[in-house]
Order: sequence, then C-alpha cells, then structure tokens
Amino acid sequence: MSKAVVVFSGGQDSTTCLIQALEHYDEVHGITFDYGQRHRQEIEVAKQLGTQLGLSSHKVLDVTMLNELAISALTRDSIQVSNELMDNGLPNTFVPGRNILFLTLAGIFAYQLGAEAVITGVCETDFSGYPDCRNDFVEAMASALVQGMDRPLELLTPLMWLNKAETWALADKYNSLELIRDETLTCYNGIIGTGCKTCPACLLRQRGLDDYLSDKKQVQLALSAKSSKHS
Repeated sequence: MSKAVVVFSGGQDSTTCLIQALEHYDEVHGITFDYGQRHRQEIEVAKQLGTQLGLSSHKVLDVTMLNELAISALTRDSIQVSNELMDNGLPNTFVPGRNILFLTLAGIFAYQLGAEAVITGVCETDFSGYPDCRNDFVEAMASALVQGMDRPLELLTPLMWLNKAETWALADKYNSLELIRDETLTCYNGIIGTGCKTCPACLLRQRGLDDYLSDKKQVQLALSAKSSKHS
C-alpha cells in the first residue's frame, strides 16, 4: 500500500499537491503546523479541506516555539506585510527555518507511518525570495533525512518548476480549479478565496489565474511538457 505525507497549509499550492497525491497514493496523510502565524485561519481551512477531500489522517502540530525565534511579518502582527524587499534582499514574510523544521517533522511523521514520500508545495519558478523554497535546499533536506533516519524517503515537489498559471492548470486537470479558487487560503492577511488583492501572495496568485484563463490551451501544453521533463 503506497503512502504519502503532504505538508498541508490549506493554501493554493499545498491543496493542489494534496489533490494530486490523492490520485496517486492509496493513503494520503496531511500534516499542518501551528506556528502562531499571522493568518491563523489557515489551520481551520486546512482541517475543513482535509475532511472534505478525504485524507487518511490529518495531524496538526503545535510548533509555536518557531514564533519565539523567527521574527517575520507572518509571526508578528506589529510588522505590516510589505511588497518591498528588506535590506538583506528577502521579503519580510520570510520565516527563517520554517521549511527546515516543517520538512524535518514531516519526515519523522512519514517514518512512523511507513510512508515513502513527503510532498510539499514549494516552488522555485515563481520565486518569492524564500531561500527554503529552492530545489537545492529540498535536495539537501532529502539527503539529510535519509541519512539521519537510515530509511528511504522521497521529498517530492510537484510545483517546483511550474509558474503560477501552470499551477492553476494542474488544479484544473484534477477538476479542482473552483475549489482552489474559492476555498483555499493563500492571502497573508487571512482572507479566504480571492484574498485581500494587495499582499504579495494575492498578487502572485491572481496574476497566475489571469494568465491561465487568458490562454488555457497554451498553459496546459506547457504544463504537460514540464510534467514529462521532470517525471
């Protein structure tokens, strides 16, 4: 029986990955992290979607110690989300160490379940300035987890080389475009669906949707080509 763990925030990317995983694995288990994030409603959205989509199990972990250590617009209500980069070249929504911690804990969860893969929705193509969304980082984490637990484990990133329009095309491929559009939470300000329309996450998401809807056939062909190349 094939099993996978999906790092699941209830946002566009992780929900798309989850829907795809349900088509390819006998069991799909979700893991969601409560780190005291600004848009805390995402935890409830993830719970609701997990039940709706039929996860085999869904674990919500309290990792609020990350909030104490990582100062970011996503961990401090007093810091306004900005569309500008900080002096260090990173967006102020970057949470240092977040994906290191998340993938480590997801790997431990996969070990206990006997799952062969951890799936995460990080993406390098639509790079938002997060160093822990790069392919080199994921490959390094995968190697560390395999060596540290002495057990085969894949870290899969279905969206790594897709732009946002192609991510929408992938959701549409699984007949889930409307669900992703209307029921997920990507907005840094915690507004479900179309979001606040002004934060970086909302702008990226809407631009991708507009690009997809303006030329579906071409975007679907691009998705198919990339899927074949990286399969």
